Amino acid sequence: MSSDERMEECVGWAARDPSGFLSPYKVVGSDDVSVKITHCGVCYADVAWTRDKLGGFGGSKYPLVPGHEIVGIVKEVGSNAQAFKVGDHVGVGTLVNSCRDCEYCNMYMDVYCSEGVVRTFSSVDVDGTITKGGYSTFIVVHQRYCSRIPDVYPLPLAAPLLCAGITVYSPMMRHKMNEPGKSLGVIGLGGLGHLAVKFGKAFGLSVTVFSTSLSKKDEALNKLGADGFVISSDEEQMKAMAKSLDFIIDTASGDHPFDPYMSLLKTGGTLVLVGVPTQVKLSPISLISGMKSISGSATGGIKERQEMVDFCAAHSIYPDVEIIPIQYINEALERLIKGDVKYRFVIDIENSLK
Repeated sequence: MSSDERMEECVGWAARDPSGFLSPYKVVGSDDVSVKITHCGVCYADVAWTRDKLGGFGGSKYPLVPGHEIVGIVKEVGSNAQAFKVGDHVGVGTLVNSCRDCEYCNMYMDVYCSEGVVRTFSSVDVDGTITKGGYSTFIVVHQRYCSRIPDVYPLPLAAPLLCAGITVYSPMMRHKMNEPGKSLGVIGLGGLGHLAVKFGKAFGLSVTVFSTSLSKKDEALNKLGADGFVISSDEEQMKAMAKSLDFIIDTASGDHPFDPYMSLLKTGGTLVLVGVPTQVKLSPISLISGMKSISGSATGGIKERQEMVDFCAAHSIYPDVEIIPIQYINEALERLIKGDVKYRFVIDIENSLK
């Protein structure tokens, strides 16, 4: 699809109040849906982008409206938007546009688009406008980038699935970690980590949580149902786990050593990085001696995101959230930085942003 086709009926100029002042306003194009946002999850990306910590991605573009774990109700559909109807519950994740023509887009893995994705916020869309995220009342987006939320699934609980959930689900599926009996290690017990534990248990895996905080042991074992808990700074506990894991999903964004974790993998095992430490250092022997691999993974594809949402609805998998009003967001971001949330803030947009 050409840029001109994607731009058709995309932008207008509108008066937003009785002053009559006109400014660019995105209207519903033929393939678009207009979504009234009810809730939006709070991701660490919201901290990084609002504080311009990700210069390698082109820098933050102000005024910046963050939020890419968006759920809501369809209020209007374009003439060609056959996938949804008014009243449907939908979600919008981390991207809102892509070339739709490269090998990755053709596999519905748009997150790896060869031409680069248009992120849900602080990104330049094909029409030159800057995208705005879910800390707002409405979003207009091409139907391709929406996921259907089953009516039985509570909207506030669906929000974290659209980034945190798919970020751990995607590499688990890619590495066949949905086969009962396999062993999974989860580094970090936050927004991503607690969902990795829940998916692991739903898949029938043996799940061990690794953390530097003993205070998370009871939560991991008794609330989330993990099979084991290891203090990663305890050398004896780590040695006891040597060569026991098929797969490790590393959700930690703080800098940490990698060699100790590689020693926990079985021959041919894989560690997948979904957190964002400043650097990755490890000895080549950690890979060579056991035919082991270290990999990375972004948020996941459009089709597998829908698959994940449907899986969660079918198996009653729900993120643990703390629902907040939009007026509390600055305090929430500070708490998020300190790890003081179990396990995801979700903003009640519908009732607090008016």
